[in-house]
This record gives sequence, C-alpha cells and structure tokens, in this order.
Amino acid sequence: MLKHISPADLLVFFAYFIIVAVYGYSVYRRKKNETNSSSHSFFLAEGSLTWWAIGASIIASNISAEQFIGMSGDGFFAGIAVAVYEWVGAAALILVAVFFMPVYIKNKIFTMPQFLQNRYNSGVALVMSIFWLLLYVFINLTAILYLGALAINGLLGGEYFHQIMIGLAIFGVIIALGGMQVVGYTDVIQVGVLIVGGLAITYLSLTIVSEKFGLGTNALTGFNLLLKDAPDHFHLIFKKPVHGSSIETVSKYLILPGFAMYAGGQWISNMNYWGCNQYITQRALGANLHTARTGILFASLLKILMPVIVMLPGIVAFVLYKHGHLPQLTNGSKDGAYSAILSFLPTGLKGLSLAVLTAAIVASLAGKVNSIATIFTLDIYKKYIKPEATEIKMVWIGRAAIICSLLIAVAFTWNDVLGISGEGGYTFVQKYSSFVSPGVFATFLLGMFWKRTTGTAAIVGILTGFVAALFFNQFAVSIFGPETWLYSAFINAGGKYEIPFFISLSWSFLITFLVMIAVSLAGPMINPKSIEIDKGMFKLKYSSVILIAVILIFLSAIYVRFW
Repeated sequence: MLKHISPADLLVFFAYFIIVAVYGYSVYRRKKNETNSSSHSFFLAEGSLTWWAIGASIIASNISAEQFIGMSGDGFFAGIAVAVYEWVGAAALILVAVFFMPVYIKNKIFTMPQFLQNRYNSGVALVMSIFWLLLYVFINLTAILYLGALAINGLLGGEYFHQIMIGLAIFGVIIALGGMQVVGYTDVIQVGVLIVGGLAITYLSLTIVSEKFGLGTNALTGFNLLLKDAPDHFHLIFKKPVHGSSIETVSKYLILPGFAMYAGGQWISNMNYWGCNQYITQRALGANLHTARTGILFASLLKILMPVIVMLPGIVAFVLYKHGHLPQLTNGSKDGAYSAILSFLPTGLKGLSLAVLTAAIVASLAGKVNSIATIFTLDIYKKYIKPEATEIKMVWIGRAAIICSLLIAVAFTWNDVLGISGEGGYTFVQKYSSFVSPGVFATFLLGMFWKRTTGTAAIVGILTGFVAALFFNQFAVSIFGPETWLYSAFINAGGKYEIPFFISLSWSFLITFLVMIAVSLAGPMINPKSIEIDKGMFKLKYSSVILIAVILIFLSAIYVRFW
C-alpha cells in the first residue's frame, strides 16, 4: 500500500520518467545519425557535449543517493560540517580544470588507465583498471542502489525495497545503453529537476519548521529557528575530543576530524575523486580544453549549492525529531532523515521529490556503469582479451558490461551483504574509497608533474597506498597504541579504538608519496615516458578567471560565516 503517495504524485513522477525517456531516445537517434557507431562515440561522446552539458552531467552523476540519504543523514547527525565534502570539492574542481585537464587533453587521454599506460606501463594501467572496476562495482554502485532504494521505499511506505532496487537498476540500464551522449544530455534534465525540485523541498521543509513552532510558514524564519535551536549543527570545524567527551562528540570527530582533515585528507580525497576518476573526467575528456574547463568550473559553481539541497533537510529533520515531530524516524536513524522530511510534503510535491531522488540515483547509476564499461572495454577487453575487436563489437561488449555490473551490484545489495547500513551511507563510500585514493592520487600527481617518476615507483606506490590505508584503519592502534605523534585514536560507538579515516588517509598518502620518490630516485634523471609540460597549457581565458573568482568569493563568504 502506498502510504504517502497519491495519484497526483504518481502522475508527476511518471511525467518526469516519460520526459527523460523520450528526450534520451531523441538524443540517441539524432546523435546516431550525426556521428557513427564507433566505440569512442559510445563511451566518450566524441566531443559533442557542450560546456553546460559537461557541467550538468558531472553534478548529476556526482549527486546521488549517497548525498541525498548519506549527506542528509550526516547533516542530521553532525550538521553543516559535512558540507566540507561539497565545498572542498568545489575548490578541487578549480585545480582540476586549471592543472589536470590540460595534461589529459594535450596528450589525448580518454581513460584514466590509458594515462597510466602512456606515462608508466601496461602493468600499472592493468592494476589500476582492476582496482577501479572493483571499487566502482562493489562500493559505488552498491551504495547508490542501497541508499536510493532505502530513500524511495521510505517515501512509499516501507514495503517495496527490492522492487524499487530492481526498478532503479532497469532505469539506469535504459539510459546507459544509449552511450555517453545520451547520459550527458539527459543529465541536463536530471540536474535541472534535481536543483529546482531540491530547492523547493528545502524551502518547504524550512516552512514546516516555522509552522511547527507556531511562527507561520516562513522559510527564513524556519532557518533562523534552526540556527537558534541547533547551534552546534552550524559549525564547520569540530574540536578534538578530550577525556570524558560523549560518544556523540567522538563519533562526529571520527568522520570529520576538525582542522586536521583540511591539512591533507579532504584534499587528497577530493583531488583523487575529481581529477583521477574516470567516472568524472569522462564527461570532459572528449571536448576541447576551453569547453572542458568551462564545464568543470560550471560544475564547481553548482557544487557550492548542493549542501542547501542535500544537507540542510537533514538539520531540519534533527530539529523536528528533537521536538517530537518526526515519530516515524525510528530511533533517530540518520539514514532515514531525508525520507522522513519528504513525508511532510503536500500532494503533488511528493511526486516531485520522487522525481528528484530518481533523477539523482539514475543519473549516477548510468554514469557509473558507463565508466565501468569504458574501462573494461577499452583498457581490458580490447588490450588483453580481443585486440582485433571491431568498433561495433566493442560497443556491444560495453553494453554487456553495463548489464553485468548492475546485476552484480543488485546481488550484493539485495540483503546488504557489504554492511552499508551499519557504516552509514556517505561514510561507507568515503571510508572504503580511501583505501585506493592515496596510491592513485600520488601516482597521478607525480606522473604529471615530476619527470623522474618511474613505472616501478607507480606499482610500488599503488600497493603501498593500499597497505598503508589498511594498516592505519585496522592494525595501527593494536601495535602503537591509541595515542602517538602520528594520530589520536578514539573509542567509537562499537567500543573499539578507531583513527579518523581522514587522518589515516593523510598519512597513507604521505608515506606513499615519499616511497614513490625514493624508488624513482634509483631510476634515470628523466623517465623516457615523462610528460612534457608547457606553461602555456595552464593559461586561462578571461571568462575562466571570472568564474574562478566568483567561486572563491562564495566559498570565502561561507567559511567566514560558519567557521
């Protein structure tokens, strides 16, 4: 039985579904006639995406159930500090646009493993291809499916979890099978629905707060009530816990360790995600440099807005729950915060909220599986399984990879085999991605900007990063104790000592970076496969400078206000 959804809501939702499907099919037919059936057209859109399509597609692919459910949940628990993921991400996108994209585009890089092969060797590319495929399928896809189904199921009454999961997977396949052109241009609609609908939901949730406190239906009044009633939820920096601190204080610090995470962990995580990630860079790699840069900077600008849409409703849920207005939020479960807020929406807008959630989830699923298909087909199948494969054959292999990856994700998510619910959605993705990011980012950074870096150093670095992350997360405390000059470990909610994973990430990266330098020093002064850097590559057009200035002004204002 649909407890919260009326026929009008379903009408709004299905209207969205039909619009996206029809538009996606029209894009597929038009682009198919304009271009050809080559693998690069299918996987990379062959430069046909405009700057606004690139920017919208990046955001639509990034903002998914991880943010709507995971970040809203962490907003419920920890407050505005969780927005650091988005706002440092906005700054990281500037660095990617200015420094990384010129290197990729000048060297005609279409996949991240291709960069590793060109810069190092095929062994490095193969190792990382396997790493990325495992990460995308077992961490990212599973989290998107689980959290997405959880959110929509909560809105529909709690009885359709598996049916929703299957429906999301099918919708994702439908979009992804059209290739990157269809993914990119349908993402424009998806992100439009996401932003307009998301802002409407945030506005209405603030009016609900105002109404529940007997002050009318005014969004600004509602926001001021949040500031007054939950002041601890409006600080960007958490202080380090001391002896006797509550479990809640410790738990907040474990996921967001104050100023320490700004010294390394947040930047490493974001630069790896935005600059060394096929899932993100794929949107821009087929374009010319100025188009790619403008698209990425446009995404950075949109990124600043995302916490208003995906985090603020979590704080609203916290205040309402604290005052007994959200009894359906069982035991204060943070991953149920967003769905609980949606239950307050009037008829018709619940359908819009369904469309917003579905847009975010499906866009991420389609983008992720397209990246999986791209890496598997171009970097594994074509190179190691069937080098003589035709263009049409590779497109069909890519489509098969799309279907297989989603089937695997559904199988592992069906009964939450990976324990996503226990970790908390957003923390699950960030924590387990951190096992890969130190080695990946160090390998890319040194590979781009230090000509002496060797292929041996890259292999050693990738493995060192993984082992170091594993060590700090699992073994460091038992060997060195809970308090050292490297880290401070705290007793978590489960009664065990834990090092904040952003601190672990920082040390893992530094160790990896130093090991790679040491190994490379044993090689030639200049690696024969090093990349030529031309200062002119980094020259910006006036429009790009203005965009960057606007982004930095917004970020500065936010940090001045909420530090």
